[in-house]
Amino acid sequence: MYQHLYQHFLQGHQGKQHFASHSHHFWPDVTRQAMLDYWDLSARCSDEKWQTIFAEVLPQTQRLLAAQLGSQQPEQLVFAPNTHELVMRLLSCFDWRKPIRVLTTDSEFYSFQRQVSRMQEDGLVELTVIPTEPFADFEQRFIAAANSNEFELIFCSQVFFNSGVAIADLTDFVQQLAAVSQAMIAIDGYHAFMALPLDVSAIESRIFYLAGSYKYAQAGEGCCFMLCPKGNQYRPVYTGWFAEFGALAQQRPEQVPYSTNGFRFAGATMDYSALYRLRAVLLLLQQEQLTVPVIHRYVQQLQQVFLQQLRALVPSVLNETQLLQRNLQQHGHFLTFALPTADDAAAVSNFLKQHHILTDYRGNRLRFGFAMYQCADQFDLGCLALFSTSS
Repeated sequence: MYQHLYQHFLQGHQGKQHFASHSHHFWPDVTRQAMLDYWDLSARCSDEKWQTIFAEVLPQTQRLLAAQLGSQQPEQLVFAPNTHELVMRLLSCFDWRKPIRVLTTDSEFYSFQRQVSRMQEDGLVELTVIPTEPFADFEQRFIAAANSNEFELIFCSQVFFNSGVAIADLTDFVQQLAAVSQAMIAIDGYHAFMALPLDVSAIESRIFYLAGSYKYAQAGEGCCFMLCPKGNQYRPVYTGWFAEFGALAQQRPEQVPYSTNGFRFAGATMDYSALYRLRAVLLLLQQEQLTVPVIHRYVQQLQQVFLQQLRALVPSVLNETQLLQRNLQQHGHFLTFALPTADDAAAVSNFLKQHHILTDYRGNRLRFGFAMYQCADQFDLGCLALFSTSS
């Protein structure tokens, strides 16, 4: 139904079944013109291009993103090249002369997990890590942990990258956390944003929400963002000159100044071609009336057809009993199969690649992603029945 929007990427992957949208989502064709528009602006205006970017393009993109988030506060959105930069800015809000008490899970993406693990090695962070499995009572266990200690930072994904499992009701989850803890609450929404319907209006005064354009926002790498609570008084030590926009021409006070909106968490000069791509995608979806609920329903239909094909394969190296989460109502846009070992997952992934089926794995977990540029009648999983005899 939607392949006409992705002709350049589909032509680049002719003869292949791309089940890796959770890793690198195809970009719609409009992003090519967006890149050229950014180049042309730079050629035409050079240094003066910043007026156009900051007065027109960036505010428009903030408004488009805020609409997708259900937020009424677009000015509270700040941009960065990657979420790691935003994570470090959050961590730098605290006093590193004593360990930062952090509550998190065992299923956070590497941009956070690697950083806090390294800080823990040097005694900068004191981690409390809650396993996401069993999934059935994860939220209750996590909230109980938040209530049992005085944490400074609570960091949790909305959709876990290594399973596809989603927080059932993000608003209720955050409200329960906020009721038992005064900690900074950060939600990593990267694998949820533009995949699952979202409305943060009831909780945006309490959370930092991080996401970006590389996954389901469909605009590629280089443009991540964070929605920041209005009126927060955090003063990140890791800060760039963009964070004091509006005060650059003023006499410098004794204390380093910060913006009064989301840009208090800004860094410094970055390549805004990714912002142009993201704006183009958001405008395209608006023009095509492709809302997140519409996209989500379409992807769920794809997942159902995929599972039906899998059931029909006998024998098959993959089956539904290996799914980490079978409830597609509490799931992101990729399915994760747990194989006995990481070597098994690698072997199946490599076998699929040889048969022009592109997916990926994390440890022993094999992931299949689904997206708008797929058509269910083009799925062909027959090679899975050959794996046991060819391996």
